[in-house]
Amino acid sequence: MEIAPTISSFLTHVRVEKGLSLNTVAAYRRDLAKFESYAKKKKLTLESVTRDALVDFLSTLFRQKLESRTVARHLVTLRNFFRFAQMQDLIPADPTLNLESPKIRRSLPGYLRLEEIERLLAQPDDKTPIGLRDRAMLDVLYSTGLRVSELVNLRVMDIDRTVGCIRCIGKGDKERIVPIGKKALALVERYLRASRPLLAPAGKQVSSPTLFINRRGNPLTRVGVWKILSVYGRRAGLRVPLTPHMLRHSFATHLLEGGADLRSVQLMLGHSDISTTQIYTHVAEERLKQIYKAHHPRA
Repeated sequence: MEIAPTISSFLTHVRVEKGLSLNTVAAYRRDLAKFESYAKKKKLTLESVTRDALVDFLSTLFRQKLESRTVARHLVTLRNFFRFAQMQDLIPADPTLNLESPKIRRSLPGYLRLEEIERLLAQPDDKTPIGLRDRAMLDVLYSTGLRVSELVNLRVMDIDRTVGCIRCIGKGDKERIVPIGKKALALVERYLRASRPLLAPAGKQVSSPTLFINRRGNPLTRVGVWKILSVYGRRAGLRVPLTPHMLRHSFATHLLEGGADLRSVQLMLGHSDISTTQIYTHVAEERLKQIYKAHHPRA
């Protein structure tokens, strides 16, 4: 049996029956497209895929200089795919059984120093509608630690200005409540009052419930936010290219440096496993080492 029809059925299954997010389904589609291309070159059918063939496929990914984390994600995709194929009686056995995941080297997340954050937040011209929107958006990202997908899906009604919290939907459609700082909240209120109504074609009202919109009155996209942040990062003269996740890393790191406990940071970030949050303790420890080396006479 050809692999392509099974991939199509699998993607429908994870989207409709399992209810996975569009981003996860898109990642599955990209991973399986690579595997399908490999299988065509090797003239493999669904039934003829073996453990050795999968090992060879993963090896080609390593030869393409992909990180171990990315290769491990491809393996997770393949495991889910072949498990589905076996459940549908399309293959007699699952070739991913007993296939070890590559060891992942945990790299420390990049983050901005406090002075870099201040320099970044000063870049947008909040006297213009677009500049005020961007300033509010940057402040919300740093003040809440939201993922970029969570930010672009925020609605105006998700902000509780009385309590000082926002409601967001994270990975796996899990809802969580995150505190938002007074400065960020004040900027959002200014944006809603003075900027957002102007971000629509002349003579039209903004109809989208989404909080952050573009100059056509439509919701901002993830790619749009990446581009906006990249521009401001360059203007601020940051030492590394700015990404939305870097502001999330900065949020978590600065909380821990300020004395926040790991469990509270986990809840605010929306991590299902606290081990994911623990990597930020290493960042804080590295920062302490740098301070010690810079200031202790016997360092």
